[in-house]
Amino acid sequence: MSIDYRHDLLFGSFVTPTAHDPQHTVDLAVTSERAGLDLVTFQDHPYQPAFLDTWTLMSYVAARTERIALSGNVLNLPLRPPAVLAQAATSLDLLSGGRFELGLGAGAFWDAVDAMGGRRLTPGQAVDALAEAIEVIRQLWDTEQRDRTHLDGEYYRLRGAKRGPRAAHPINIWVGAYKPRMLALVGRAADGWLPSINYLDGGPAALPELNERIDDAAQAAGRRPADIRRLLNFATPRFSQRSAGLLDGPAGSWVDQLSALALDHGISGFIIASDDPRTIEQYAAEVAPAVREIVARERA
Repeated sequence: MSIDYRHDLLFGSFVTPTAHDPQHTVDLAVTSERAGLDLVTFQDHPYQPAFLDTWTLMSYVAARTERIALSGNVLNLPLRPPAVLAQAATSLDLLSGGRFELGLGAGAFWDAVDAMGGRRLTPGQAVDALAEAIEVIRQLWDTEQRDRTHLDGEYYRLRGAKRGPRAAHPINIWVGAYKPRMLALVGRAADGWLPSINYLDGGPAALPELNERIDDAAQAAGRRPADIRRLLNFATPRFSQRSAGLLDGPAGSWVDQLSALALDHGISGFIIASDDPRTIEQYAAEVAPAVREIVARERA
């Protein structure tokens, strides 16, 4: 199948919510906006005392910025009840002027989740719970309906909850996924796929098969595969004099690699993990505009 998945390209940063230097964490987000990036995201590990609470941090960053979009990358569902998460998401979207997107994960590190009072699930149960959570969230977001919400799930329930509030813009649900059942869930129920390329077996070479799984599930659910945005996290980017791998080399090699990912695999979101402001600034100034130019020219 010919892949295009044509979306506006997004370039973003992935920030670790470090508690020992919270001002640096906030400064990285502010730097991302000032440099011209589209998106700043934050990992979410509520059981990690070395990290700030991600939701509190996103709210604070939203108040310190004006333009840049924000998202968890990805939010830990087992420790965040989906009905409350739905209202928190729309609240932050309203307060930020429509700048929030909802990145969700099924959960991991179950010992730590259990230690904080969360429910320990098997991998299969975690997928089922995430599917129910997405349904809960979408029902509560559907303010066009006047009736109250109902869902009798195995993991989550709605028993006449009121819908709303209405978000400032249609919030996207981006799901971090790697295995077949999670990829199928992305295809039937999510607005975007948000994995880390370092965790893909085979790296970029794995993308055709994984994209196909999402596409097949989308089509089986009566959806258009092109409506599902494909984003990638890059965990160890580095600007250097010589090319030594994916996003490890001069800016020109970054441009070539990201352009190929967009044109060959339909990737439209590129998020780099870095605690170095200079890397973020160089990425925004030298890489993002060049990739946009190449992709626009090739698609034209």
